[in-house]
Amino acid sequence: MATSQGKEIILTREAFENCQKKLDYFKTHHRKAVAERIKLAKEFGDLSENAEYEDAKNEQAFIEGEILNLENTIRYAKVIDEKEVIRDIVNLGLTACIRDIETDETFEMTIVGSLESDPSNGYISNESPIGKAILGRALGEEVEVEVPNGKVIYKIEKIYQKQKQFDMA
Repeated sequence: MATSQGKEIILTREAFENCQKKLDYFKTHHRKAVAERIKLAKEFGDLSENAEYEDAKNEQAFIEGEILNLENTIRYAKVIDEKEVIRDIVNLGLTACIRDIETDETFEMTIVGSLESDPSNGYISNESPIGKAILGRALGEEVEVEVPNGKVIYKIEKIYQKQKQFDMA
């Protein structure tokens, strides 16, 4: 979840709230659990050869890095206002069902900011080639997309709102 300082991060309301929940979890629960692991590991004696202590310290460093990333994400987040989303054109936070004109194969993809991108589950970035091509397009429009194998023409068959589920992992 690496972010660059000062760069606006586009998030759906769900993703923003998930970041807040994760941050709260890391700060209130995970930090304490790791601190307890470190405390117990210190009791095992010599820290230079204490694998449990080393592992706990590595986990602590990871958690602190995640906390910094989440704080940065929240600080620079631009949350998509669902009330302002026009639902008859492909927009951030909406799902489009598109059909490949040549193969007649259909795909569903939800357009999200790059931080939420998860192509294997149908969440594509607004910065991806397909995301850029269909963003702002209307129902029934045909869109030409440059892909590694050449050009593909998609027709936008359906546009709707879909809820994304997040894990606390």
